[in-house]
Amino acid sequence: MKTIVKGKRPSPKIAFFDIDGTLLPIGKGKPSKNTVFALNRLKERGVILCMATGRSVLTMPKLEGISFDVFMVFNGSYCFDKDKDIFRCPIPQEDVFQILSNARRMDRAIVIGTDSYTVANGMDADLELYFSFGGIDVPVVEDFEDRCFDEIYQIMLSCREEEYEEILRGTTGTAIAAWWDRAVDIIPAASGKGIAVENVIKYFGLSPEEAVAFGDGGNDIEMFKSVGTGVAMGNALDSVKAAADVVCGSVDEDGVYWYCVENGLL
Repeated sequence: MKTIVKGKRPSPKIAFFDIDGTLLPIGKGKPSKNTVFALNRLKERGVILCMATGRSVLTMPKLEGISFDVFMVFNGSYCFDKDKDIFRCPIPQEDVFQILSNARRMDRAIVIGTDSYTVANGMDADLELYFSFGGIDVPVVEDFEDRCFDEIYQIMLSCREEEYEEILRGTTGTAIAAWWDRAVDIIPAASGKGIAVENVIKYFGLSPEEAVAFGDGGNDIEMFKSVGTGVAMGNALDSVKAAADVVCGSVDEDGVYWYCVENGLL
């Protein structure tokens, strides 16, 4: 395995990791032994480990053998460490109800995520498959509309790219964060993985040049722009690879581990 590198990169002080497709092969619940070793060795060397995922607080994976220092969930709309919240950015409430109305018109079920639960007003084949990638079972609840008054950090629904404009019609403070072509995560326009990374880096008093980020999906591109070194997995979309500074091996080939080995980080 040979990592493709565009120039020499400095040793990082903080590392951001997407989960599905980066640390975990899609549909699998455990990272490889090499991946666990790599992250633990980075931590031993003083590197701050940050989970950067589109998953919710309740559905973020507990990766056996790995202890993260910071958690960025809902594509960065909510960030925290063991001591305190670092960044919170819910979707504007008027936009939540506008998207609910748009989804009804499009005959689509939607899922909402708060810091304490994830629920749906229905389910379809694409949504079921979407959540099955992470082994997640989302309940359908009768009081869904009442819950839309809570602080919502992410909305999920089945959607194709040509429908993005329609699902966001009438909203002013939302954006699409997509890593799959059959469903989307709708997040606050004032958040996203890139903005969250900037807030976390600032929280620790570091500079972007001291940060590295690993990812494979379209929602990781903004994260790459906010760090000194963006590393795309070998299984990443071509657009993600083009946005990265480095392309490493795929998740199935222990790409994170080999990147760290070949760059003297372990």
